[in-house]
Amino acid sequence: MTSVKVKFRPSTVDGKEGRLYYQIIHNSTVRFINTPCKVFPSEWDGKREAVIRPSASADDRRGAVLQRVQEQLTLGRMRLRKIIMSLDDSGLDYTVDDVAVHFREWAQQPTFFAFMRGEISRLHTLGRVRTAETYLSALHSFATFRRGLDVALDEWNADLAVSYEACLKAEGIALNTISFYMRILRAVYNRAVDCGLTEQRYPFRRVYTGIEKTRKRAVPLTVIRHLKQLDLSAEASLDFTRDMFLFSFYTRGMSFVDMAYLRRNDLKGGFLTYRRRKTGQRLCIRWEGCMQALLDKYPVNESPYLLPIIRRSDDERRQYLNAIHLVNRQLKTLSRKLGLSSPLTMYVARHSWASIARSKHIPLSVISEGMGHHSERTTQIYLASLGNVVIDRANSRILKEL
Repeated sequence: MTSVKVKFRPSTVDGKEGRLYYQIIHNSTVRFINTPCKVFPSEWDGKREAVIRPSASADDRRGAVLQRVQEQLTLGRMRLRKIIMSLDDSGLDYTVDDVAVHFREWAQQPTFFAFMRGEISRLHTLGRVRTAETYLSALHSFATFRRGLDVALDEWNADLAVSYEACLKAEGIALNTISFYMRILRAVYNRAVDCGLTEQRYPFRRVYTGIEKTRKRAVPLTVIRHLKQLDLSAEASLDFTRDMFLFSFYTRGMSFVDMAYLRRNDLKGGFLTYRRRKTGQRLCIRWEGCMQALLDKYPVNESPYLLPIIRRSDDERRQYLNAIHLVNRQLKTLSRKLGLSSPLTMYVARHSWASIARSKHIPLSVISEGMGHHSERTTQIYLASLGNVVIDRANSRILKEL
């Protein structure tokens, strides 16, 4: 019979936290394993072997720390019991030192949080900054669900993934966002498998990792026209936001990140040519008068970029992030000014161009169901096959009605 208990060792210095440790007894032999967890004597219940958390009116931050301590102790005790059960099932004699060695080996293995942070760092090194940011977003979401408590790679199972999914659903997170997080976590887990750090247990087989068709997010041409006519001369940030939305619409729904990194030398001979950062596809758009009029409102950048999003040559990524946060926030204000029931987003500009183009009897192959394909690749194939002339003519017809 092997027993596992959690014990508290007070500090030799008054007013300092004491150390928590595991006591393992096997065949009358005792071994101690220290933990990184520390608490004050008043925060430990020796009889229950549990942390005493403060009342709701006390310090919330300390309560959160003690919650993580309790969860870490529980996880460690569960691991010790699994080790002991595995040794018992082997039918071989073992000592208390064998238990301690197995536990220390487990504690030294890369945890999921640590491995994912390594993947994020690797993506930064490869220059895949945007992908690294999405991985960081998924990690923050999962870490919040875990209350900051890391999980060993071999602790991943279907029940953990299902619990995380249920928590996100209870918070009202959109199904596509849930799928987005799950697919990122699955990619990290699979890479850990490829690296030989854990066995493949397919923990994500019972959660949603598909893409749900989103509701139509287009506004009619009358709304675009109303937005263009708003007098925002006294509200610079709203005026800038309006201009960025219109520029996206003018350019057939160009994404904000592509707009931000347009260079002045991308505009040549009456055509704007750029490569989509998301897909790598090269697009060419005929430069229209309304685009030039918008550009003329702003002084030439110190940076080599075309639009007034990245204005300096230093810390470009931070300037882009600050601008997209500002635009997202101010689009909500513009939506209220326009009396819209659903807020504008930069993606609405893309949807709106597609919807309005369809209403002008532009071929369905160009519009591809208002950009509603689950795979954007299909839409790109249709657009490429028709050539720029057809699409430029369609865009001109739409812009002339503004």
